[in-house]
Order: sequence, then C-alpha cells, then structure tokens
Amino acid sequence: MSEGHRAAYVAFDRFPSAKGSAVHIRHMAAELFDRYGGGLLCVLGGGGLPAYQREGGVEIVRFGAVVPNLLDRAEAFSAWVADRLAPHRDTLRLCHVRDPWGALPALSAGGRLVYEANGLPSIELPYAWPLAAPSTLAKIRDLEGECLRRAAAVVVPSQVIEAAVTSRGAAPERVHLVPNGADPVRPGLPRPPAAPGRYLIYVGALQPWQGVDVLLRAFARLADLTDLSLVVCSSVSPSRARPLRRLAERLGVEDRVTWQHTLPHDEVAAWLTHAELSVAPLTASPRNLDQGCSPIKVWESMAAGTAVVASDLPVIREVLGEHGRLVPPDRPAELARAIRVLLEYPEAARDLGRRARQHVEEGFTWKHARARLAAVYDRVEGH
Repeated sequence: MSEGHRAAYVAFDRFPSAKGSAVHIRHMAAELFDRYGGGLLCVLGGGGLPAYQREGGVEIVRFGAVVPNLLDRAEAFSAWVADRLAPHRDTLRLCHVRDPWGALPALSAGGRLVYEANGLPSIELPYAWPLAAPSTLAKIRDLEGECLRRAAAVVVPSQVIEAAVTSRGAAPERVHLVPNGADPVRPGLPRPPAAPGRYLIYVGALQPWQGVDVLLRAFARLADLTDLSLVVCSSVSPSRARPLRRLAERLGVEDRVTWQHTLPHDEVAAWLTHAELSVAPLTASPRNLDQGCSPIKVWESMAAGTAVVASDLPVIREVLGEHGRLVPPDRPAELARAIRVLLEYPEAARDLGRRARQHVEEGFTWKHARARLAAVYDRVEGH
C-alpha cells in the first residue's frame, strides 16, 4: 500500500452496494479524489468484496472483521481506520467522513475534517438495537456533538438535519447544505423483461421507518384495479423481506406484488421509467422527522420523469415541493386515495413527472451536488 495520500474518505457503509448511500458515496468521493489526484477510501466490506483494490490513484480498503454487536463493530472500525490513516499523517490535507466512527480517528490523523451528516447514530441506533440503554445513546450523542464542533465544515443534505446538527453544537457558519441529486434518465430505456404491464413502484430499503407496510395496506385498498401491480425494488436481501411478504399474504395481495432484490443500480432506472407512479411512504418517526435525509429514491424517481406520491414530511417537502403529491404519513386510506386520483388522471401524473424531471435538470443533478461540495472544500482550504 502506497503512502502519502492528501485526501481520505471514510464511511461506515458497505461500498459498493445497492443502497442509496453507496450512490452518494460514489459521487461525493469522486469529487474529493478528483480534486486531490486520488486518495484513500475506507469503507465496510463483506459480501465477497475484496479487502483491497486500487483504481487509478484511489486506494480502496475495506473493513471485513465479523463483529456481531453493532457498537463493538463501530469501535473496531474506528481503530482500524486509525491504523489506515496513520501512514498519511504527514501528507493528509483533508478527510471527509460520514459518521463519528470515522471522524474520531480522522481528528487525530492531521488534515482538516469535513463531516457529512446524512444521519445521526443517536437517532438511528434505537431502530437497529431497540434495547440500547438511554445512557448509551446519551454518550453517542455527546460523541456526535464533539465531532460536529471540531469539524472544519459540516455537510448536510437537508434543512431538517441542518437544524439537528446545529442543536448538537455545530457552528451555523460551518454548516453547508448540499442536497442529494440524481442524473436524468436517458430516454428510450427498454421495459424490464420481468416488469408487470401496469405497476406502482417502491425503491429502497425495508426498515420500519420506510413505511412499506403502509404501502401494502394502501395497495390492498386498490383491489378493484385488477390490472395494477406493485413492484418493490428492495436494496436488501430476500430474507429481510419475509415479514412484509407475510403481510402481503395476509392482505391478499401477494399475487400482485413483484419483489426485486439488490438490483444493480443502473437497472433501477428502467423500472422507475416504466412505472405509473413512484411511492415513498415514509413514516412520521424520529428517524424521518428529526434527521430527514433527502431520500435519493425520490430524487431518482423525479429524474426518471415518474410522478411521485410521498409522505408529507418536512424533508420531502424540501425535495418534492410542488412537483409531486404529498399525503399524510402512516395513513393507508389517504395514500390509496392519492394514488387512485393520479391513476384516474394520467395526464396530470405525466405533467408532474415532466416538471419534476425539469426541476432536477435545472439544479439537482449529481453535477450540481458535486459543485456545491467543491465550494465547501474551497472554503475549508481557504482557512
């Protein structure tokens, strides 16, 4: 492994993967490494990914230790990152991180720290580990605050999480809004061979805060639309879908739901393009209200020119604005009603899709996001 990198990007995320976080990492890390002529990328491995690879001037190292407890794994990852960064102490100018597990070793490794807050572990941890003690969550919150206060810049994808990080001590003048984005889908993508004739689509993970159960209950209320299917493009494995598949069976819609798992990202665009509507039924939970994170699946639906029906949450209003249909969260009947109206007025749905795509093209492609991030780097380097 060579020494002397000037830039590092650290993420407690598997990369690459089918998740939206991997799409975000790919674009943001590319901006960093293009700027510095390469660098070091420290991410999670597993799933057959190599522990080490080199792509031009970028060295990719992956943490592959099997540590069942999430917090123990985060701590082990942090120590591993410290070891990976140590050889670059004398040359490192900027380290871009996505979580405190990467921020702590980066603060000791030299260079300036850019903390990209897409989520806050103190809010997210209870979903992955419901038995987490309040004292543990308080310690993690304190840790987040320390990292946010010491960062040269904090990058956030939404105004919602901007408020969250400033409440944890990040100086407002150091917090910079860089929304997620998407690249407009090229016209003429062929229909996926497995696609039903007429379908709604959900794209994303299957955690409880995503509201897929709400969508299934809403879809059951559309039983009279016998030619309509629901496609769930899940970023996780089939085993993670079992509870939702059982719910679909109980609701009597299992024969009308098509499940696609961990599709390569470049295949999802075709599924979005040929859908009647894209649905983002996020729940009104702290995960979405206290740290709303600019969902990439909504941006990509807009970029495909597909009308979006989504939960009326502050972060969704930031993304969709008047370019989609907003419905109260956690209400299957109202979600079904909004879907039905747009299906009955297809020209209105097409107009929403056209305007949403134009909105993305005019200011929210990944090129725009990278330009905003570059401006943050300019400011950090100018200090």
